[in-house]
Amino acid sequence: MSGTTAAPPRPQSYLAFDFGMRRVGVAVGNSLLRQAQPLKTLAAQGEARFAAIEALVHEWQPSALVVGVPFHPDGAAHENTQRARRFGRQLHGRFRLPVNEVDERYSSTEALADGAADVDAAAAAVILDQFLRQLA
Repeated sequence: MSGTTAAPPRPQSYLAFDFGMRRVGVAVGNSLLRQAQPLKTLAAQGEARFAAIEALVHEWQPSALVVGVPFHPDGAAHENTQRARRFGRQLHGRFRLPVNEVDERYSSTEALADGAADVDAAAAAVILDQFLRQLA
């Protein structure tokens, strides 16, 4: 017998986004700890927003990105559903990283209920926690 064993899978790191027209909450986490941490809220618009995201991608070197996609309580899509999905496509196009979508209904409500000082970043952490729970 050779005694070789397969190396354990490398932990995957993630940046998650709670997309909004005026602000984008950002959180970070990984598959090892399976716990998200609120990072910051970006208030920049247009290219300045993507420049700020690029700096975060460079700093954190995520394996993939996670975007919260909002729906009505009954699961129906609305205008912001399409905007968040477009944002996800833009992230993929700019950074060439996999983008995972998560149903983010009630993420801001949960962040507020938890007493978050930065609701947008905390909502991004709620979104990422939900994604991390889905990992096998």
